[in-house]
Amino acid sequence: MILHSNIIGEGKPFLILHGFLGSGDNWKTFGRALADIGIEVHLIDARNHGRSFHHENFNYELMAADLKSYAAQHSLDNFILLGHSMGGKTSMLFSTLFPEMVEKLIVADIAPRYYPIHHDQILAGLNKLDQIKLTSRSEADEILASYIAEFGVRQFLLKNLYWNEDKQLKLRLNLQVLTEKVEEVGESLPPEAIYSKPTLFLKGEYSEYISQTDEADIKRHFPDSKIVEIPEAGHWLHAEKPEEFFEQVLKFVSN
Repeated sequence: MILHSNIIGEGKPFLILHGFLGSGDNWKTFGRALADIGIEVHLIDARNHGRSFHHENFNYELMAADLKSYAAQHSLDNFILLGHSMGGKTSMLFSTLFPEMVEKLIVADIAPRYYPIHHDQILAGLNKLDQIKLTSRSEADEILASYIAEFGVRQFLLKNLYWNEDKQLKLRLNLQVLTEKVEEVGESLPPEAIYSKPTLFLKGEYSEYISQTDEADIKRHFPDSKIVEIPEAGHWLHAEKPEEFFEQVLKFVSN
């Protein structure tokens, strides 16, 4: 089973892995900007997300193996890898397992450490949507609003809705498995995992996902790394401050 992707542009391969409950589509604008400067961008959907296959098993080892199979299928080697949040954890693990395949690594707003479960309300809201015959996106937003106050987060989640063959709004996510296995998303990088090539960690100024106490841990796993803060951005830094995010990525890739 090979992961679904949207490939845009031509040139140096640049693979992008989205976060939990997202999809490659979340990165279309950023991907097009990279494609415009001569880069081949792969917007990849993780297992149980987007248009990729559904499977009862879900963890970082499997997602790293999925990426290895994807790279083999597309004859990709020596590429740049970027991952956000859950995708950042997958990217970190993949790079430590297959360092020869990754020329440079970019991790967006996640550290190698363990994170406690904090998606309860979001999953409760999505499971409510899954139980209802939805007639419109506005109705879905209204239902989600009683679980999630932030409009931007709701809009991000509602991108998972699509009209099926029976003309009903449904979620592309494998919600049952993602709800059952949510604790896997918080798992830490194995203690022995090391990637010695150039690595950029981008953090949002207002996000708590990367703190000062994470810096020593990041340096231990990624000795040739630097951490750059995106001002006035939260966890979805690429969407909140797209120009600043793009500028930092471009500077790192070009060096």
